[in-house]
Amino acid sequence: MGINLQKGQRISLTKDNPSLKKTMVGLGWDPVKQHSKGLLGSLFGGAQAEIDCDASVFMLDANDKLKSKENIVYFGNLKSKCGSVQHMGDNLTGGGDGDDEQIMVDLSMVPQNIAKLVFVVNIYAAAQRKQHFGMIENAFIRLVNVSDNKEMIRFNLSEEYSGKTGLYVAEIYRNNGEWKFIAVGEGDTSTGLNEMSKKYQ
Repeated sequence: MGINLQKGQRISLTKDNPSLKKTMVGLGWDPVKQHSKGLLGSLFGGAQAEIDCDASVFMLDANDKLKSKENIVYFGNLKSKCGSVQHMGDNLTGGGDGDDEQIMVDLSMVPQNIAKLVFVVNIYAAAQRKQHFGMIENAFIRLVNVSDNKEMIRFNLSEEYSGKTGLYVAEIYRNNGEWKFIAVGEGDTSTGLNEMSKKYQ
């Protein structure tokens, strides 16, 4: 079992594990169960539409800047040009147990001009579908060492994110020759991935 982090906590990934290279970052969530009758049923029109959450990665330079759209790894660009970050595919519903989306990160292959990997989640077509993260529960991010398949870190997003349509979940970043992880857990009202990326332009 990995270390459970709270919002804002940081931990070194490589200080005690300098050989760490390949990691799997898993993100998961469940739609809040809605009743089809009564007040909630009338508000949501019966059965709720599936909520399509999309996990993505912004690859930033030392100035926290996104230099190119090629440095965004998401369902439309599954692998970074350098090959260090690979998205394993889009989950359209959030159904099922465990990870809903997985992103493989090879720390040894991250180019020197990339100082930070920002993991974000947004709701696809949130405005059109009138959906937000208040309709999501049990959200988490976890990091697994691929060499032994052991979970190193888990961060459960337990805050209430009602009205938020974008989540900045966590970051992996370089610091004095080490790779570190910080649990961020900040929500905003961005309408999509493109708008979220403007924070780093």
